[in-house]
Amino acid sequence: MKRIFAGIIILLPLIFEVANAQNQHREKLLFDSDWKFAFGHPSDISKDFNTGTSYFTYLAKAGYGDGAAASDFDDRSWRKLDLPHDWVVEQPFDSLGSHSHGYKAVGRNFPDVSVGWYRKSFSIDKADEGKQIFIDFEGVSRDAKIWVNGFYLGNEPSGYQSFSHNITELLNYGGENVIAVRADVTTEEGWFYEGGGIYRHVWLRKTNPLHIAKDGTFVRTEITEGKATIKVSTEVINQAKETKTFTFKHKVVNASGDELAVVETQGGSLVPMKDGKYDAELSVANPHLWSIEDPYLHKLITEVIVDGKVVDEYQTTFGIRTILFDADKGFFLNGKHVKLKGTNNHQDHAGVGVAIPDELLVYRVKQLKAFGSNAYRSSHNPPTPGLLDICDSLGMVVIDENRLMGTNDHTLKEVERLIHRDRNHPSVILWSIGNEEWMIEGSEKGAKIALTMQNYVKTLDTTRPVNAAISGGWGYGISTVIETMGYNYLPHGNTEEQHKKFPNQPGMGTEEGSTYATRGIYLTDDEKHYAAAYDKPPRENWYSIEGGWTYYDERDYLAGMFIWTGFDYRGEPTPYVWPSVTSYFGMMDLCGFPKDNVFYLKSWWQDEPVLHILPHWNWEGKEGELIDVWVYSNCDEVELSLNGKKLGRKKIEKNGHLEWQVAYKKGTIRAVGYKNGKKIITEERTTTTQSETLKLSANKTNLFANKKDISVVTVEVLDKKGNAIPTANTEINFTIDGPGEIIGVGNGDPTSLEKEKFIADNIVIGLNPVKQLPLTKKVLDDLMPEISSNVFTKDTSGLKVYTGSFEIKQTVDDEANIKWFYQNIANSQAVYLNGKLIAQKVSDTYNRSEIELAKTNLKEGKNTFVVIGTPLKKKNEWDIPNQLPGSIQVYTPAKQWKRKLFNGLAQVIIQTKGNENGVITLKAASPDLESGELKIQVNSIK
Repeated sequence: MKRIFAGIIILLPLIFEVANAQNQHREKLLFDSDWKFAFGHPSDISKDFNTGTSYFTYLAKAGYGDGAAASDFDDRSWRKLDLPHDWVVEQPFDSLGSHSHGYKAVGRNFPDVSVGWYRKSFSIDKADEGKQIFIDFEGVSRDAKIWVNGFYLGNEPSGYQSFSHNITELLNYGGENVIAVRADVTTEEGWFYEGGGIYRHVWLRKTNPLHIAKDGTFVRTEITEGKATIKVSTEVINQAKETKTFTFKHKVVNASGDELAVVETQGGSLVPMKDGKYDAELSVANPHLWSIEDPYLHKLITEVIVDGKVVDEYQTTFGIRTILFDADKGFFLNGKHVKLKGTNNHQDHAGVGVAIPDELLVYRVKQLKAFGSNAYRSSHNPPTPGLLDICDSLGMVVIDENRLMGTNDHTLKEVERLIHRDRNHPSVILWSIGNEEWMIEGSEKGAKIALTMQNYVKTLDTTRPVNAAISGGWGYGISTVIETMGYNYLPHGNTEEQHKKFPNQPGMGTEEGSTYATRGIYLTDDEKHYAAAYDKPPRENWYSIEGGWTYYDERDYLAGMFIWTGFDYRGEPTPYVWPSVTSYFGMMDLCGFPKDNVFYLKSWWQDEPVLHILPHWNWEGKEGELIDVWVYSNCDEVELSLNGKKLGRKKIEKNGHLEWQVAYKKGTIRAVGYKNGKKIITEERTTTTQSETLKLSANKTNLFANKKDISVVTVEVLDKKGNAIPTANTEINFTIDGPGEIIGVGNGDPTSLEKEKFIADNIVIGLNPVKQLPLTKKVLDDLMPEISSNVFTKDTSGLKVYTGSFEIKQTVDDEANIKWFYQNIANSQAVYLNGKLIAQKVSDTYNRSEIELAKTNLKEGKNTFVVIGTPLKKKNEWDIPNQLPGSIQVYTPAKQWKRKLFNGLAQVIIQTKGNENGVITLKAASPDLESGELKIQVNSIK
């Protein structure tokens, strides 16, 4: 059966959201700024801020969040940062780290950095009382627990699901509030780099009690000649204390804001704490359709009206388009046949890990589109919402993928959350319910699970087909029931047989390739873990990129192919192990620098003329040896020459490439491309000379002053003639001035163990509860004899001794700033550390003070402190006086940013900071080279 799917689809534009979208009826405020962060611990309670140790824990009684979850917890020593944040990318590499996660020193073997705590203080206006207030998380990696003002909100185990909490009743209106988040990455969820922390956006949402639910609109279309019928479903929630009767007004506007259609409909009545779904229809004449080439977007404005007054306004940006998956002819968009030219991708980039800023996602999608890719598979989890916004606005269709297959309530609800969140994006053309579930994919059990999940998806959305990616078991198991077949790797079966056996089942290559390539390397060196960048099959009987694409392109019944992968990612460094830390599969490296396969794809995935030569022509010491020279082109013919001597003119077959063997000689190797007998394009590689100058270039040199805009800077070394040196591996130092900061560096080297971030080192030493002892000479002589004689020269009546210790496990840097963020454990306190008086007459009226420490006050290993004072008085007999003397912060300023080039390239990612206009100046320096400089203008958003 051939089915057509049509949809009008939602998009919240990035500029709209980042500008803290709001109208008079609802607000959605970006909640990314001014968080505090510190490491906890998965098993050592004392290192986890003694959370969950009170007589009443947060699971026992409401509001009893303790430790770092408590409202009054002292987080002054914690690190200050903005979101998104990935703490794992900041850690060093270690051979004991997880192979699948890129050998970062985190996980079960590194418990001290496997739990991260976040806290944020915020105020809520008194005028907001009476509204509904929500906290919305786009994703936290992983196993997140959330508290607000000490009230436990719940747990989200997945690092990829978006989730939300209503915090209306828990807030202090007109006062201060605290949110606390604990993330634990001890156990991995995926088999690829996942990072750790609040790595996606957080939002604070305010609505009236009667309002449209989060992700509460679903818009579909039926398109006939000259007209689109728009079907709208709206979910409304009544959280008022009385019954509400309401109506709707729906309005469609185009990209210019012109009103195209409007309808007013009856709504209904909802008693308190109930919700309802309501349908409406509109009609748009001669609709401007959304497509890959022309991703045109409209907006639906929905108003909820009570007694003639608007109480909620919900805006849905959408695109109008039809999709068809035909079992014999492939994929059609708006009735036009489109071969899917896709890539698989994880959320991971050099320097920033999974905490990819939105503008860096824009850069990545544009890099894919630049070589003709029109499709993106979110491997293997729900994507960050911003990615779908970008694909909507740039014209990239998407397979939206569920994380884990299953039929229990929890798993099905995860599928439901994914679909509700993403169902209105025009870019989403398929729901994938799973990927390579080897335990079940070829079995009857797997077929039953897949069929149940597929049927469940159909209760949520009938406008898109359902897909599963299957690496084995073609012809049985899941492949017998899935609506749209996903073939993972041709050696696993026969697509022709599957098509004959299931003639009504559309299909596509959801993964193909898995070729190994190191950018800029043309001789495989297994000792150094470098794989030559020529397009060769990864193993016997497998397909190269060319072979895979040719297979899928030649068969109309296959809708297209998704390459594994678009970008390299941390982890899965097949075919190598440590010290390789990233994959070798990408068409581009971890920075997004193209490997040579990009130009093969560009030759056959788009129409502009392409001519690309590999390898480079720097082969000192190999004079006279034969070098394999390949040419990627979509010309009819290519002629190759070396230093003016012609080496032959060859025809190019469709989806093919050309090869020569050329005896190496310094100079210039040149290719000339011909179309219809005419020379149309020339490309060359020239042997470079000695390094001379550093060059900096950027994808953007004009940025917005919004703390979010990004410039991706490429670093190269040029010779005296201005040619980029493709073999340069020079280390470069970077300095930056102006209203911007470096947030990450990289170079695409799969074996590099260099730092990716140079941040201030903020060590927090949590102090355990003190022990109270009587003040006697024997006690002091046993604890700290150096101070005993001085103490007993004064009146000691009523005084007690409070003592504790802490460990210093590493050498304190000379540049470190050390503070004891002290909390009173007594009155009239004198504080001694390692035998020296460091503070006296510490305030009795203010519980929190700061004690500056010198490096000489501390020592490696055990440090002992003694506090002498009078006991704190209880206000109530059940009170437990404070026994925690605060924490010590060892703050070491960040070192200078630096990175080695790898095969001629490195990358610096710059982000604007604050709201300040001005000029960012990035300077690059290296001994014996002329420095490079780049200026980037920063302007306010108008």
